[in-house]
Amino acid sequence: QVQPVESGGGLVQAGGSLTLSCTVSGDFWLDRMGWYRRALGKERELVGLLTRNGNTGSADVDQGRFKIFKDSAKNTVYLQMNSLKPEDTAVYYCFVRERKYLREYWGQGTQVTVSS
Repeated sequence: QVQPVESGGGLVQAGGSLTLSCTVSGDFWLDRMGWYRRALGKERELVGLLTRNGNTGSADVDQGRFKIFKDSAKNTVYLQMNSLKPEDTAVYYCFVRERKYLREYWGQGTQVTVSS
């Protein structure tokens, strides 16, 4: 069973930084992995993704403040967030899509709260 598990969320002041981690357990053939977020009362947004070739996809959020990278040896994807704003407050979800059946697996989400 493929299972992403996020960590690293919490409360941070505006202007601060936070790095989220997502470690994926189980056997799978990677197609892509990345992060979405959902703020209260808003639509889900793509924060960033990495394909198996290391390419990044188009995101819905400001890419100048967010960086996504992975450690393939650890099956872990990271989301480094800088210059955080109150509007970045959301639950951040990690996902992985495996290549064989293009099935997606999601983590339980981690709350990020940015205070003003």
